[in-house]
Amino acid sequence: MSSVKFNFGGAVATPAKAQPAITTTVDTKHALSTVADISSTEREESKPSFIFLGAQPKLESQWRKVDWTEEQRISLMKTISSYTPSCKEVTQARVLLLGPVSSGKSSFISSVQSVFNGRVINQAMVGSSSTSFTKKLQSFNIRGQKGEDPTGLVLCDIMGLGDEEMTGLTLHDVLSVIKGHVPEGHKFSPDQPVCSETLGYVKSPRLKDKIHCVAFVVDASKILTYPKGLSTTMQQLREHISDLGVHQVALLTHVDKICSETAKDVTQVYKSCIIREMMGKAAALLGMSTSYIVPVKNFSSELDLDVNTDVLLLSAVDHILQYADMYFQDNTS
Repeated sequence: MSSVKFNFGGAVATPAKAQPAITTTVDTKHALSTVADISSTEREESKPSFIFLGAQPKLESQWRKVDWTEEQRISLMKTISSYTPSCKEVTQARVLLLGPVSSGKSSFISSVQSVFNGRVINQAMVGSSSTSFTKKLQSFNIRGQKGEDPTGLVLCDIMGLGDEEMTGLTLHDVLSVIKGHVPEGHKFSPDQPVCSETLGYVKSPRLKDKIHCVAFVVDASKILTYPKGLSTTMQQLREHISDLGVHQVALLTHVDKICSETAKDVTQVYKSCIIREMMGKAAALLGMSTSYIVPVKNFSSELDLDVNTDVLLLSAVDHILQYADMYFQDNTS
């Protein structure tokens, strides 16, 4: 069977045989030619569309068991702090966050760092416009308080999908990042896709240079108004990433914006019918099982940490590390 070529913003890539990780079939006939095909009109419509109207239905018990206690927060922090990849060649797992503009990628990084610092900080610069604030590849070591050694986790931030200025972020560029060819701090350009002539290009990346897990980030408050082409884009990305043997998970952010009960009390997140429904919508959007998806509430206007929000964030990190470690297990000789 002849291979099909896709053009994400100008760079052409020829996909290898698709892995069975995708649960929803992508119709390549109607595949996106560029991520920038998501029009400005569609982006304007991609604003939160939820209005709280009185009490929302909820379940009697949690559909995922979570222990909302200080003890659990401490336990999760210890688990993550003591994590070491199950591969002697690397000391840290590199996780790439991918998602639409303003989906909460940078906010998630800052929120996780806040938990480990013991106070709310904004290490990853966060934007609020319809265009991506992040323009370059940035890696963030998750560190503890008082100059403690970094954990075994590095969260990598990259340009968001879907704004006019991100046409430089091609499928080719995304895969180059995952393969470890793109240098830290590289600024993506519409007319200069990553190549061997790129300043700092890593010609022979080692295992430590590569991405070991990809976490897709989806905004729960915008999921019903995302452009139709976004699902195709996401699933194409998933297919190519699967071909590289990299496991993928997803974060459903801004869950407090779609559920008033969760906005008031984070412990209600797994009792919320609307959040459970949006988890299903996210699964359909990405073409993955809901078992790979976890809800998240980032710190935004808060000045102080909250134990329950910490537990939810740390549970997401623990979820990510489990799949990152599968990569190391798969690549350990």
